[in-house]
Amino acid sequence: MTNEVQIENVPKQKKKGKDCVFFLVIIALLVIAWVIIRPGVFSVQPIGALPDGVTFIYYSRSLEMPFFSSPDGLCLQMQGNVNLLCRGMALASASNLTDRIIIKLPYIRWAYLHSTGGQEFDR
Repeated sequence: MTNEVQIENVPKQKKKGKDCVFFLVIIALLVIAWVIIRPGVFSVQPIGALPDGVTFIYYSRSLEMPFFSSPDGLCLQMQGNVNLLCRGMALASASNLTDRIIIKLPYIRWAYLHSTGGQEFDR
């Protein structure tokens, strides 16, 4: 009887090892894909040109661009404050992201607030 129990446990241990290796391979592939794709989230709060606002996820984010970004967040990063001229320039520079959009979503305030460090600015 003791031999039968040991024989039954061996395949279960091998299966657990295979499951662990499979899980680690999947994790490694996801990490590699994340590094290659380098996604980012860009949010434009509701303003005159976009009354409903927009958020989109895009690929090939530059290393200088934070994961969560917005025109206001870029203005804060570049000059420390937000004004209409800077916001317009940031929107124009973000227009090169339109060919790299993975998915377009409605405005997500949470993502916008992450890009500005929790600050919100008037239209």
